[in-house]
Amino acid sequence: MSHACLPEHAAVIAGKRVPTERWIDVLDPSDARPFARVARCGTGEVRSAVEAARQAYETVWRFVTPVERSRICRRIADALRGERAELARLETLDTGKPIGQALTDADVAARYFDFYANAVESLGGETIQQRPDRLAFTLREPYGVCGHIIPWNYPLQIAARTLAPALAAGNCCVLKPAEDAPLTSLRLAALAEEAGLPAGVLNVVPGYGEEAGAALAADPGVDRIAFTGSREVGEAVMTAAARNIVPVTLELGGKSPHVVLPDYDAARAVPQIVEAITEHAGQNCSAGSRLIVHRSVHDELVSALAERFRALRIGPGIDDPDMGPLISAKQRARVLAHLAEARRDTEVVVGGGVPGGAAYADGFYVEPTILARVTPRHRVFNEEIFGPVLCVTAFDTLDEAVALAEHTTYGLAAGVWTSDVTTAHWLAGRLRVGQVFVNDYSAAGGVELPFGGYRRSGIGVEKGLEALREYTRCKTVAIHARNPA
Repeated sequence: MSHACLPEHAAVIAGKRVPTERWIDVLDPSDARPFARVARCGTGEVRSAVEAARQAYETVWRFVTPVERSRICRRIADALRGERAELARLETLDTGKPIGQALTDADVAARYFDFYANAVESLGGETIQQRPDRLAFTLREPYGVCGHIIPWNYPLQIAARTLAPALAAGNCCVLKPAEDAPLTSLRLAALAEEAGLPAGVLNVVPGYGEEAGAALAADPGVDRIAFTGSREVGEAVMTAAARNIVPVTLELGGKSPHVVLPDYDAARAVPQIVEAITEHAGQNCSAGSRLIVHRSVHDELVSALAERFRALRIGPGIDDPDMGPLISAKQRARVLAHLAEARRDTEVVVGGGVPGGAAYADGFYVEPTILARVTPRHRVFNEEIFGPVLCVTAFDTLDEAVALAEHTTYGLAAGVWTSDVTTAHWLAGRLRVGQVFVNDYSAAGGVELPFGGYRRSGIGVEKGLEALREYTRCKTVAIHARNPA
């Protein structure tokens, strides 16, 4: 398709579609062909979006009651459900993920708006006991204008995850979606407007991270920033925010382990361990990418996993296979470089390359891979690959298992597989991660479960009631009550 025929998607600023002279091609990862163009915003567009958000906050949104904000969020949730199929189609074209996973993403996005619609009506401060002649209490107030920079792997779900609590709490928002997958964010803004969200309360400025993202992080009109992405970019966002003395929420990925004890339930563990590393081709911040397994059950578990890996169906996301392509040629090259290095002194149990055949020639596909005999000295043990690569390491004692799990600089999530509740509690207490799943592994968990990282996985909390508190600040009011007589 020629560029002249590609549908164009403009930025959304103050409720208007803003034309631009610069565009970015959006590629379908299954065949590398452009299927749309999106506005390439820069400092000027970002500045206009922040000003629009400030105007909407000062003149409209800050005066809207929690009850009315709740109603609007519910209508947004209903609108997302009403366009579930189309949103999933766009998400699959954008990201390459199987359409079944994209449909789930649309459901979860709606659920975020439902959850915070309910929660905001219960948000309030507290009274503080001091003495009879003094009344003290706290208020929870919105920050004002929040900047949101989101990644390409779960654009619809993460946009809803970060926008729903911010909007429900009374903030106005400027969203910068990833240039690789911006379309569902723009459609979300249109649906929110149709649901009654006032113009300027939600603005979307697509573009490159080093242009639009950097401008948003550094803009002095932004009162709070949320970023999900790589550690390197997160550091740059935090540095920019520090210059303006504004708080940040950073979710910077992980190298999350499964710790498997000899008394694990294989029937439950095997399919979930497979799903935790192959969902969206392993492009998941909390993917279970390391398998730390007791030596006595190592061989049987690896064999069972390899059998499942070999049976996985790979193909274009629109065909709803078990696993689709990676997002881009750049990401595929990164994953293949990791595999080439690991192949030198680890054991490739299954996969390790690119699927053969003409069907995979143009897309960004990588085989689901299991690497055994991986140790802490290997780069694949420590670095986030962001692909369908499971690294297996054996252990003999619980202390050794904890040391292996803790060896990386990340701390986002972990799975514990054991029938012994005492061991499960002990491990949950020892692992320095934001989420621990016992005899389960749900990447990032449910909408209600707080989600945040330890160590270099980030700071701040998203999801659950904690996120609503993150998007408000606490004001204390103390009143001296005099005797009127």
